[in-house]
Amino acid sequence: MNVKIERLNHAFQEEISMILMKEIKDEEIKFVTITGVEVTNDLSFAKVYFTVLDESKKEITLKALKEASGFIRHELRDRVDIRQIPELTFIYDESI
Repeated sequence: MNVKIERLNHAFQEEISMILMKEIKDEEIKFVTITGVEVTNDLSFAKVYFTVLDESKKEITLKALKEASGFIRHELRDRVDIRQIPELTFIYDESI
């Protein structure tokens, strides 16, 4: 994997975590941990892996994250210096 993509993955993971902690008002998203981000080589899509403390809230949280993805992308535009912010797809991280 190329270094630029690696850096972007890390930057997105950190920034999305900060946005969820500080900017999002939705209580369903408060206890989400972003476990990783995988940006495609053409920077058009990013898979955002997450976990929640209470696994029974996994579906509710996924729905809330999807609804907030436009806002999150907007916030990322101000924080990450790339031309185009990728489409975000949230995926529950089963590996943990």
